[in-house]
Amino acid sequence: MGAQRGKDFLLKLDAEGSGTFQTVAGLRSRRISFNAETVDVTNSDSAGRWRELLGGAGVQRAALSGAGIFKDAASDMAVRKLFFEGRIGAFQAIIPDFGRVSGPFQVTALEYSGEHNGEIAFELTLESAGALSFEAL
Repeated sequence: MGAQRGKDFLLKLDAEGSGTFQTVAGLRSRRISFNAETVDVTNSDSAGRWRELLGGAGVQRAALSGAGIFKDAASDMAVRKLFFEGRIGAFQAIIPDFGRVSGPFQVTALEYSGEHNGEIAFELTLESAGALSFEAL
């Protein structure tokens, strides 16, 4: 992946479950991380006492986070509603020259802040809540 503009990393939500994704908000910073737990199967027969791992056995997860300003009241309400109802939402992250990651996520953190002479900003954290799909771009 070559150099890319950060503003091209998009976070989208299908708030109605219709299959139509809308950009969530005016995110100024975004981050996605993929993790997989390991299952250690090292035993007395392991060559040179090197650790051995069991492929495909650990739990995989993804976390998305972002900070910025909501672009409109509708996107603010959609995310806030998911959080307060504790529901899982269909989100999509579009990472230029990498791909599109789609699937169910739960809003696990939602923070608001504001300065006396500035705009109200927010931070949100999403945790994967099921199988994700990946489509290379």
